[in-house]
Amino acid sequence: MKAIWNNEIIAESNDTIVVENNHYFPADSIKQEYFKPTDSHTSCVWKGRASYYTVEVNGKENLDAAWYYPEPKPAAEQIKGRIAFWKGVQVTE
Repeated sequence: MKAIWNNEIIAESNDTIVVENNHYFPADSIKQEYFKPTDSHTSCVWKGRASYYTVEVNGKENLDAAWYYPEPKPAAEQIKGRIAFWKGVQVTE
């Protein structure tokens, strides 16, 4: 699977986990140079507290376009150390 934004591959892996129709990529499969941590957080009843990255590619920013669960609840343990995308990031084979 590939995550693409602003015509650039920002993550690529053969080992994604699908949860609620989102592909969670292993942390080591993202291209770190495109990711900046933000102070944003949301909460999910069964997954826990999510943290976010802004994706920046070729001078354009996509605020909070990637998220992850640093300490997921037990029911979501399989996505620990993984990152998912939204806000126009295309995930494709």
